[in-house]
Amino acid sequence: MTIQVGDKLPQATFTKPGEGGLEAVDSGTFFAGRKVALFAVPGAFTPTCSARHLPGFVEKAAELKAKGVDEIACTAVNDAFVMGAWAKASGAEGVTMLSDGNGAFAEAVGLTMDGSKFGMGTRSQRYAMLVEDGVVKQLHVEAPGEFRVSSADYLLEQLG
Repeated sequence: MTIQVGDKLPQATFTKPGEGGLEAVDSGTFFAGRKVALFAVPGAFTPTCSARHLPGFVEKAAELKAKGVDEIACTAVNDAFVMGAWAKASGAEGVTMLSDGNGAFAEAVGLTMDGSKFGMGTRSQRYAMLVEDGVVKQLHVEAPGEFRVSSADYLLEQLG
């Protein structure tokens, strides 16, 4: 079942690159007591993700924070080393990279896709959500092959 607006995020453990190596990130703790713009991409270094999706959130970070967003986070079914390298190569300061290396979070929220046709296996669908204190307040899932409703610009419009 796909997560819906009003649902609490499931418990999951992400991994993120840190100064001292990899760090485990508990979803309950990460999302507690604050407003997080979370967006998911099918894969780091993939064309749309690298050319448009991540850069949009980097460029719009100040505007999102001015609208009350405490943190911007990106998740993908990639390992934390790849997510860290992608952040560095993309100049993604201000975006927390949350590795969902085994796809457990994508599966738990019901937002997986089959990328086998592209040699990618099971990945996350492309989406953006606004999460307040662990509860989904907005959810914008892209149709296959599209990039519109999960963009930073669209999320900003929805924030008013």
